[in-house]
Amino acid sequence: MPETASAATDLDLISYLQAIPDARMRRGVRIPAWYLLLVAVLGILSGCQSLRDLERFARRHHSVLCKQLGLELRRPPSDSAFRYFFLQVDVAALCAAIRDWTIAQIPGGAADLDQLICDGKTLRGSIEPTAGGGSAFIAQVTLYSAALGVAISQACYATGENHERAVLKQLLGELDLEGVLIQADALHTQRPFFSSSRSRGPTSS
Repeated sequence: MPETASAATDLDLISYLQAIPDARMRRGVRIPAWYLLLVAVLGILSGCQSLRDLERFARRHHSVLCKQLGLELRRPPSDSAFRYFFLQVDVAALCAAIRDWTIAQIPGGAADLDQLICDGKTLRGSIEPTAGGGSAFIAQVTLYSAALGVAISQACYATGENHERAVLKQLLGELDLEGVLIQADALHTQRPFFSSSRSRGPTSS
């Protein structure tokens, strides 16, 4: 099973978001952390691209969300509330929670996670020239589950600070790979991926 960052066992996303530690100081906290995360997820899925977008989304759906979730919030979160929260949120715990929730949607859970596809992409608009005449950019490594039909895990890195092999190794290291087929680019097959026997290592696609 994956190394779960939470103790959540239900299939609903809220239970996983509620298990993520709230790093904010208790004093003055009026909106639960899980609610901010839930609104952010719903807002992004609805096309929000900025903190102002999230504020407008939260205000527009405030009454319905509070009614459906049984909450009594006097006002929706503002853009500054989202900014303050995002600066302190545990990104690793959030990514792990979403990954675990995604895997939980597979009927057999991690036991039926028989194939993972790795792919690395350059984020558009992130390429910048370097002093040596080359280029640096931000890249994203994604693990795609064929069983579920969605990406279950991903991570971004700057090419000047990290490498796709190392990032993929980190992502795979968070999963139990016994009997799992890993498909990846040929650059990942140049030398053994793990020194232990917990994985067969990736195979080229």
